[in-house]
Amino acid sequence: MASTQKSESALVSKVWNIANVLAASGVGFTDYITQLTYILFLKMDDEKEKLGLQSYLPAGYKWGELTTLTGTDLVEKYEDILKELSSSKGLVGTIFTKATNKINKPVMLKKVIDMVSEDDWYMMEGDLKGAIYEKILEKNGQDKKSGAGQYFTPRALISAIVDVVDPKIDETVADPCCGTAGFLLSAYEHMKKQSKDVEKQRFLKNNAFYGADNTDLVVTLASMNLYLHDIGVNKSPIRLCDSLTDKTDDMYKVVMTNPPFGTRPQGSVDVSANRPEFIKTSDNQVNFLQHIMSIVKTGGRVGVVLPDSILTDGESTKKVRDKLMKDFNLHTILRLPTGIFYANGVKTNVLFFDKGEPTKDIWVYDYRTGVKHTLVNKPMTREHLQDFVDCYCSGHICDRKETYDAEKNPNGRWRKFSESEVKAREDLNFKWLDFTEDDDRTVNEMLSEIQSKVNGMNEAVAQLKELLKGIED
Repeated sequence: MASTQKSESALVSKVWNIANVLAASGVGFTDYITQLTYILFLKMDDEKEKLGLQSYLPAGYKWGELTTLTGTDLVEKYEDILKELSSSKGLVGTIFTKATNKINKPVMLKKVIDMVSEDDWYMMEGDLKGAIYEKILEKNGQDKKSGAGQYFTPRALISAIVDVVDPKIDETVADPCCGTAGFLLSAYEHMKKQSKDVEKQRFLKNNAFYGADNTDLVVTLASMNLYLHDIGVNKSPIRLCDSLTDKTDDMYKVVMTNPPFGTRPQGSVDVSANRPEFIKTSDNQVNFLQHIMSIVKTGGRVGVVLPDSILTDGESTKKVRDKLMKDFNLHTILRLPTGIFYANGVKTNVLFFDKGEPTKDIWVYDYRTGVKHTLVNKPMTREHLQDFVDCYCSGHICDRKETYDAEKNPNGRWRKFSESEVKAREDLNFKWLDFTEDDDRTVNEMLSEIQSKVNGMNEAVAQLKELLKGIED
C-alpha cells in the first residue's frame, strides 16, 4: 500500500511540476490538464496496441507520429491529430470534443510528451491511474486563477451524498451537470462492491451512468476521468449538451448533482421556449431543480446541492417548491457551511427527495451553524459528515431519532419538523441552533485590542492628511 501511495504522489508531483513550468510560459492550468488528457489518451492507446489489443485511433493519427518529431513539425502534427480525432465518433470523439492545441511553443509541448512517455499508463492499476487523475483535477479545482473550482464539488461531500442515497448496482444514475464526473465516479465505487456477477458489472460499466455538461473542456475531463477508472471504455456516458434545453425522454432511478447557481447567461437559449412545461424563471438552480424532477423515475431518489434561495424565495421559486412538495417526498435537508467550495460559495443545502409521494415530515441536519471550514487550513473531510450519515439511517428511515430536544439538547443538529409544522411555514429555511460564542477575553485584552485599532486609524488619518497637504500645495 505504501508503495502505491508513493507512486501516486510521485506521479502527481511530476505532472504538477510540468504544470508550473507551463504556467510560467503562459499556459493556464486548465488548458494544461486538457492537453495532458489528449496526450495521455494517445499514449495509452499506443500501449494498448502493443499488447495486441485493438487501437481506437485511425492510422496516421497515433502516438508514434508525435514521438519522432520536434519543433514546428511537432506542433503541426499534434494539431492535425486533434482536428482529426475531434470529428470521430464514440469514446474518442467525446474525449477530443472540440479539441484545439493550447501549447504553441514546441519545446513546451515536447516536455509534456516526454513526461508522459516515461511511464506505462494503460497497464497501471485502474484505481491508481484514476486516483492520479482525480488528484490532478482536485489541484486544478483549488487553483483560484484557473476558475476550475466551479466544475469541482468537494469529494467528501459527494461521498456522503452517495452513501445515503445508496445507488444499487442494477440502477441507473444521472448527473445532468456533471463537471468532472465526481458524483458518477463515487457512485461507481459505491456500486461495484455490491455484486461480483459478471452481467451486473458489465451493466455498471457500460449502461448505468449518464452525465452531461455544456462546456467542451469539462466533457473531455469527465470522459477521461471515467475512462481511467475503466468506465465507458467503448462509448463514454458523458454528453456535451445543455441539459436545460436539450429535452430528453430518458429517465433515471437516481439523480445526484451540484448544478450551477445564478441567472442564465445572456445570449443563452431561453429555457421556457424548449420546456414550456416548466414554471418560467431565469434562475439556473430553479430550472435545474425542475429538470431533475422531470428525469427521475417514480420511486427514484435524488440528492442535489442547492442554494438557500430555493428554500426561501417567493414567486416562481415558491411555485416550483410547492410542486416539489406535492409530487415528491422532500424528506431530508442537510444545511452546509460556507468555505467548502472552491468557487466563491453562497449558503447551500443538500435536498434529498423521492418521487411518487407528497412531502410530510422534513428532517433537517444543521451542519452550518457554528461550523467553520476553509479550503486550506481546515477543509471539510468525510469524517466531518459521518454523524449526518449515521443519523440519516439510509434504507431504514423509520428508525431515525432526533438529537434535538427542546429541554435537554436544544443545540442538537438533527431535528424533525412535522407535517403540520412544515405546512405552517412560508419557507423551508429551518433555523434553531444558537451557538453564540462567549467572549472569554479579559478587560485588559479588550482595551489593548481597541487601542491597537485606534492607533491604526490615527496612522491612516495622518497619512491621508499628508496626501491632502500635497494636493493643496
